[in-house]
Amino acid sequence: MPSCCRSTARWSCARPSFFALNFAVLCSLAGLVAVGFCLAAPAVAQSMQPIVLNRVTAAHALPDGLELHSGAAVVRITALRDDLLRVRIGATGTLPEDASWAVLAASRTATVAVKPESTAHTVGFRTGKLHLAVDRATMALTVTDNDGHIIVQTPAEHPIEYHGTSFRFYARSPEEEHYFGLGDKPGPLDRRNEAFTNWNTDSYGWQESTDPIYKSIPYFLTYRNGICGGLFLDNTWRTSFDFDKELRDVYSFGADNGPLDLYILYGPSPKAVVEQWAWLTGTTPLPPMWTLGFQQSRYSYYPESEVRKIASELRSYRIPADAIYLDIDYQFKYRPFTVDPERFPRFTQMIHDLLAEHIRTVLITDLHIARVPNAGYKPYDEGLAGDHFVHNPDGSVFTGPVWPGPAVFPDFTQKSSRDWWGTLYADFVHDGVAGFWNDMNEPSVFGVASKTMPDDVQHRIDEPGFAKRTANHLEIHNVFGMENSRGTFEGVRRLDPDVRPFVLTRASYAGGQRYAATWTGDNSSTWNHLRQTVPQLANLGLSGFALAGADVGGFAGSPQPELLTRWLEIAAFQPIDRDHTSMGTNPQEPWADGTTQDLDLRRHFIETRYRLMPYLYSVAEEMSRTGLPILRPLFLEFPDASHDRHPLDFNNGSEFLLGPDLLIAPSPYPDLLDNYQAVLPPVGWYDFWTGAPVVADDQQRMRVGNDNLPDEDLQITLHPTIDKLPVFVRGGSILPMQPLVQSTMIKPVGPLTLRVYPPNSPVGALRRQESCAGSVYLDDGISYAYQKGDFLRVEFTCKRTPQGLTVHIGPHQGSFQPWWTQYRVEVYGANGPVHAASATNGPVTAAYDSDHHRVVAFLSDDGKGVDLTLTGGLR
Repeated sequence: MPSCCRSTARWSCARPSFFALNFAVLCSLAGLVAVGFCLAAPAVAQSMQPIVLNRVTAAHALPDGLELHSGAAVVRITALRDDLLRVRIGATGTLPEDASWAVLAASRTATVAVKPESTAHTVGFRTGKLHLAVDRATMALTVTDNDGHIIVQTPAEHPIEYHGTSFRFYARSPEEEHYFGLGDKPGPLDRRNEAFTNWNTDSYGWQESTDPIYKSIPYFLTYRNGICGGLFLDNTWRTSFDFDKELRDVYSFGADNGPLDLYILYGPSPKAVVEQWAWLTGTTPLPPMWTLGFQQSRYSYYPESEVRKIASELRSYRIPADAIYLDIDYQFKYRPFTVDPERFPRFTQMIHDLLAEHIRTVLITDLHIARVPNAGYKPYDEGLAGDHFVHNPDGSVFTGPVWPGPAVFPDFTQKSSRDWWGTLYADFVHDGVAGFWNDMNEPSVFGVASKTMPDDVQHRIDEPGFAKRTANHLEIHNVFGMENSRGTFEGVRRLDPDVRPFVLTRASYAGGQRYAATWTGDNSSTWNHLRQTVPQLANLGLSGFALAGADVGGFAGSPQPELLTRWLEIAAFQPIDRDHTSMGTNPQEPWADGTTQDLDLRRHFIETRYRLMPYLYSVAEEMSRTGLPILRPLFLEFPDASHDRHPLDFNNGSEFLLGPDLLIAPSPYPDLLDNYQAVLPPVGWYDFWTGAPVVADDQQRMRVGNDNLPDEDLQITLHPTIDKLPVFVRGGSILPMQPLVQSTMIKPVGPLTLRVYPPNSPVGALRRQESCAGSVYLDDGISYAYQKGDFLRVEFTCKRTPQGLTVHIGPHQGSFQPWWTQYRVEVYGANGPVHAASATNGPVTAAYDSDHHRVVAFLSDDGKGVDLTLTGGLR
């Protein structure tokens, strides 16, 4: 873009006649004979003139919104819901195609009636929750809620601009506003004072300042004084986002080309915005339970004997595990959908033997197809015959070097090509392979500076909901990986319709959570990359990718033993727990490169994950319904906790929540030996390991509570030790846990444990919370039978009484039969034996466990529900 067209110097572009005159004079003085060129100067200047939407020239109301004109430009603002607006702009008078790879068709076409609101100075409308006003003189746009809180406000001095095909949207950025989302971008949790580019990139060895990396999710949340909103620019071209870097107190975003198709979401709570985003772009499907277990991987396990050895060691060291991954070295000459017969002579039998050990197999299936004509390579031969590969501008098939050498690439924007791609998995699915790993799908191409396809590669869009046409790679690049994972997910689902697919993708776009889980790519075995994991996973979860993880221990390089131990400890409380490393690094399995203490600690934390499986799976089921992530930043659950309602995560991005009830507080600098502070929101907390209520002394108490709350928030001082990761349980929660198993394929033996944590708020307004709640969800963990009612849900509550505590276990909901027939109820916060215990379904005794500050009772479960009443002995 010429410098005259930058926002800070628009004045020169607004004077085409002056530019044309001086251009002509310069031509004349230079004695140029190219008269035609000089005569064309006014046209050249006119083409460089930006289109600035800085006044309303016409307006008329629509049943669901408003249509405006600013000169030749047309702006349509509609309400899809009372809390969700859509803004579409056509700079030259025609709105862009109404289609989307990201937004669900039913959501994109939804509509609600609005009430026009216009004055002499503004034109707008209101919904049940929002007010829209556009200034007639400047076209500045303001969206507020019914209480007057500003959600989005564009500044009159920085109107929307178009420069040729590119555009820029500006909005005011109050000092106290914070920004979250944009997927797996490295850096702090809060995006304020950062700038980013969306262009899916193979970023081996990325660092905290690296941008872009693997995914493009042009969506972010705004958070100001406890009020949350969201903005989504549905544009697949290269986009950029600037939060107060270029202009003070202004954020902006734009694209090189494509539509300005903007969605504005309103909470007011962060959870409400997350659920709206799920309504708009879909949720992560309920995953197979085994994907929540521990997964072992490296680049690469081969030959077959090595894979069998790893499986044997997982079992002999008693490391609970559910999956082993095979990277590209299982393939014949690195050709996807092949198996090397020398390295893996009994491949199918190996898959079955691993299943017998309760270990599933995940295979990498990169999207590049080796270009090997006349070699009997089915994917190439079929793809070529079916015209399924992307083309060069001259119509020839594009070829680029990747792992197998010269390779071609499926045209995933054609539904027919995605359907064909899905058929390639038939043999693997038949063999019993459980999951598939779509890597290198930015797409990555070797030997070129761009690391990807040339800009002019042609993609054919032949997709329901889209006009049939050809697009260049600049438009399709950022959705290529998502459509690759979509083809895999849908294809595997068709091959085995009643088994939930598991697809892991590296590259994606907004909405890609409908098809695949993800991870943060090729990280490194450094302490800094360990601390990067939490903000990356938190922002991925807020962006829709709730089932995500990082390469545990780091991919590039070999971790120090302590680093691997600490990483395995933290990862035990994150959505995907996959230990993965690169070729040439030291062994990185839990039993490798450490002391006996390291092995014991690593095993202990993986075992803890398996004991928590009922809770973890229940949180995953909630995710599949609501979009609420498994790993949550603190402000998602506690938006009003701080005194000025700023996000509690603002100063310490290392804390996170696993679901609503577990708070994990690792050191923000895990390689340091110094004490550190953690903030606990004002609900009362218990130590997960000891069961003791958390109490702070006067020096540790800080004022972060809201004005209408007591000084309840605690800043506690913690000392980092390798043998204990600080984990806290929310007061007022009931946590379901199970006996230890070595795989989710193994049925637990014993009772379902219900850890009851009564409200732990000793003073002030929070004293009024006298109840607690929890639930457990269960199904067969693998099929879609739950959609037909074959599931189990049980709700739990507790309530303080003047005499003690009553725990209510509700009746079974759904037809699925659980593995347990008995409950072990553990009530924490006890200061001695209870005076009496009774249950509505028979006699009961309650034992006091002073080491863990709890009372334990066993109740039979007949499915009808039961109440347990404890008298005395509880705080």
